[in-house]
Amino acid sequence: MREGRGGGQTEKTVSMENIGEQVVCLIAYHLLFAMFVWSYWKTIFTLPMNPSKEFHLSYAEKELLEREPRGEAHQEVLRRAARDLPIYTRTMSGAIRYCDRCQLIKPDRCHHCSVCDKCVLKMDHHCPWVNNCVGFSNYKFFLLFLAYSLLYCLFIAATDLQYFIKFWTNGLPDTQAKFHIMFLFFAAAMFSVSLSSLFGYHCWLVSKNKSTLEAFRSPVFRHGTDKNGFSLGFSKNMRQVFGDEKRYWLLPIFSSLGDGCSFPTCLVNQDPEQPSTPAGLNSSSKNPENHQFPAKPLRESQSHLLTDSQSWTENSTNLGKGKAGMSNPALTMENEN
Repeated sequence: MREGRGGGQTEKTVSMENIGEQVVCLIAYHLLFAMFVWSYWKTIFTLPMNPSKEFHLSYAEKELLEREPRGEAHQEVLRRAARDLPIYTRTMSGAIRYCDRCQLIKPDRCHHCSVCDKCVLKMDHHCPWVNNCVGFSNYKFFLLFLAYSLLYCLFIAATDLQYFIKFWTNGLPDTQAKFHIMFLFFAAAMFSVSLSSLFGYHCWLVSKNKSTLEAFRSPVFRHGTDKNGFSLGFSKNMRQVFGDEKRYWLLPIFSSLGDGCSFPTCLVNQDPEQPSTPAGLNSSSKNPENHQFPAKPLRESQSHLLTDSQSWTENSTNLGKGKAGMSNPALTMENEN
């Protein structure tokens, strides 16, 4: 009797353990699925942010620009219009970045999307999987979408693995359902591989404070091309995308810093023609007509990253070169002048 009771208790314990495992798997599955759908929804239906009105040319400036031929006179009109704008980057030829279709001066890291037919702030790429541009307004959502879809596929592959093994060892009943198990495992495994590479690539972009477009073509500053021009160190690069409050990092809630129109810069390669002494900077600022970049400081939401007491984690060789431009955004800007 005792043995029977003991055996019954053992069977009951095993049964309870199986039920507990099933409950845990159901909760984990639906939690990952809910976060995956939520982040995917936010990535799709969050409209890309466009440049604010201050970057649009006035009616008089548009007329003047249309009368001027392409060349130096054309650029002079744009330079006057961009004098008070927080713009640091140029075209490859050194000209002001201007969009003819939108008729606006492009903010830093802004690009025109040919699919959406509009300029998108901090444009990363146009993603066909979400039928939307990935940019400043939804880049965090896109990263979370990749993360939760990867976890979702890994969870399905892991829970299906034991049945996949039984399929090859003839441990499953001979029904059509076992072919569904095989297909589910292969689909989840293949998506896991592709998503892990894509998610890892975007994690690297975030750590370097780059977009996909900037990874293929480095931004051009007054002193020339600089692939690390916007990198502030790993910690601050992460905060630019995910924000200061860590409790929002894993939720598809917008918490990125700034307004998408201005970004703090790290001048790791200063213009050798510009003097590095304060006197040289002051003499340059005395003549505003010589400014090829404006003297307007960054937005407060962005400049506090430069005045933060945290140490930078960039390469020590780049740290020494960019030290003058990191402590004060105004000095950063005037070094570009």
